[in-house]
Amino acid sequence: MKKISLLTALCVVAFSGTAFAGTIKPGESTSCNDAKQITVEVQTIANKTAGEFGHTANDRGTASLVVWKSSNATTVPLTLGPNDSNVSLTTTDHGKVGIKPMGEMGRNKVVLTSQPAFSRGDSIGDISGLVRFTNTGTNSVTVTCQ
Repeated sequence: MKKISLLTALCVVAFSGTAFAGTIKPGESTSCNDAKQITVEVQTIANKTAGEFGHTANDRGTASLVVWKSSNATTVPLTLGPNDSNVSLTTTDHGKVGIKPMGEMGRNKVVLTSQPAFSRGDSIGDISGLVRFTNTGTNSVTVTCQ
């Protein structure tokens, strides 16, 4: 009986210091525990333009997540939009507004870095402790904890 207890204790110690990661489909969750760095990435998915106003079946490749942090019990939304153009619409009005085109495409990856002295409640800030990611979008997301 003592051998089983010792084996169980060793397994708990071995896995408690590691961070978990994975690819999560829509509606699924994954978490990281005491990570120094967390990478969240959506694959670059082709923009399937269909219908009026650019409505698509794959949400233009966008990833939408909800991030919950145990460090301050905060929930933060996170969106990655690799096919979203942030370029101003100055090209469609042929320069009549006098603003030069600015902006760029959205990102498919974000890296969260541990900031233990950062404690603002409405920000991602401190990623110590348990950080849970829930995929609320239509595309799979890969979360890597280090």
